[in-house]
Amino acid sequence: MSRPMPRLFLIRHELTWELGETEWTINGRHTGRSDIPLTENGVKIIENNRHRIVGPDKLVQVPNICHVLVSPRQRAQKTFFTLFEGQELPSYETTEAVREWDYGDYDGLKINEIKAKNPNWVIWTDGCPNGESVEDITKRIDETIEKVREYHRQYKEESIGKRDMMIVAHGHFLRAFISRWVGFPLCLGTHFNVEPASIAMLTYQHNNLAEPSLTALNLFAFSD
Repeated sequence: MSRPMPRLFLIRHELTWELGETEWTINGRHTGRSDIPLTENGVKIIENNRHRIVGPDKLVQVPNICHVLVSPRQRAQKTFFTLFEGQELPSYETTEAVREWDYGDYDGLKINEIKAKNPNWVIWTDGCPNGESVEDITKRIDETIEKVREYHRQYKEESIGKRDMMIVAHGHFLRAFISRWVGFPLCLGTHFNVEPASIAMLTYQHNNLAEPSLTALNLFAFSD
C-alpha cells in the first residue's frame, strides 16, 4: 500500500500575534544572531493556543513526526518546548542550520535605521555586511532541504521512519526556505509573507517527490 506524501511543517517563532512575541519583534528590529527571549505574554499565547495545533486530531500529531530541526536561539527553543508541553516530545535536534539570516552590521536595527546607512539596501539581493550574503544563506538552506528530502525519500520509498518533519525557525529564513523548496531563486522569498504565529506546510504534487510544492501558508495566523 502506497504511503501518503511526506510533509514538512514550518513554524515561525517570531510571533507577535499568536504563538509568542519578543521585545524586538514588537519594535520591528532585525533579530538574527541576537538571542532575544520571548516575552511573558508571548509564552502565554503559546500556552493558550497549542491545543489548537498539536494533538491526536490536530494538524500536528506527535506520532507522525519523524524529526524536528530547531534554531538554537532561545525564542525558537521556547516556542518548540512550550508548543509540545504536555505531549510526548518528538525527536529533535538544535542546529545552526535553521538559524535566522545573520544580519551582521544590521543586527538589532530597524529598517529605517538601516536605510539611513544604506538607502538602496534590499536584503534579498544585497545580503548583510559582515553577516550572511545571499550566496551564504542559499547554500545553508539548500543543504537543509537536501537533508529533509532524504528523510522524506526514505519514508516514501523505503518505508523507513514517519511521515512529517518540522522546522522551528525565523521569518526571513522561512521565507527564503519556501522559495528554495519550490526551486525559485532565493530573492523571490520576498513574495512569501510568512505571518507571525503561522504554520506553513510544504509537500509534493502528484504523488511525486520530484515535484515539491507549497501546500499551505499562514495556517492559524492572527487567530484569537
